Order: sequence, then structure tokens, then C-alpha cells
Amino acid sequence: MQYLVSVIDDKSNPGSTDRQPAISVFNERLIEDGYWVFAGGLADTDAATVVDNRGEQAVLTDGPFLESKEYLAGFWIWEAPDLDVVLKLAAEASKVCDRKIEVRPFQ
Repeated sequence: MQYLVSVIDDKSNPGSTDRQPAISVFNERLIEDGYWVFAGGLADTDAATVVDNRGEQAVLTDGPFLESKEYLAGFWIWEAPDLDVVLKLAAEASKVCDRKIEVRPFQ
């Protein structure tokens, strides 16, 4: 089963900015152990654009769809046999990247 593993940062209490070397080592282990599918870091929320084309015309709005002190900073997609494995890896990921982690299975 595949899981979306979201990295949550907090504008009022951000994670450490020097975590990239540790994250790279963690990512290499995910690849070697066969859990890695894809990952990516995201630009700051100031770079976001919301597109709403549910009406007569598309409306483009600068900024995130939701103003919040917490925001999505990046994500992984992992393939694992069950949720227990992913939660164990997510606990490690939270420590490695010094941020909260949210785990959600794909439907």
C-alpha cells in the first residue's frame, strides 16, 4: 500500500534549517529498503497560487488556500506492507527533519 507522508512546518516555531544532510541519509535508507516512491520539498506558502474554476471564470488567488501557522513543507510517498511500518518510519522522519509528520494512506 502507498502512503502520503506530509512534512508539517510551523511559522511560529519552525524546524531546524540544517537538517538536509540528515534527510538525505534517511532518504537513501528509504530507497535501499524499498519504501521510497517519490519525495519533494515545497516552496514557502508565499509562492502558492489557488485556482478556483468552479464558476463562470477561473479565479486565481495568491497565497495558500488556508491561512495557518502550520503549513505543508514537503512530502514523501512511501510503499510499505502496512501502517505499522509507515508509522515507525514516520517517527524517524519527524526526528530527522525536526518537524511534525502526517501519514495518510492512498485510497
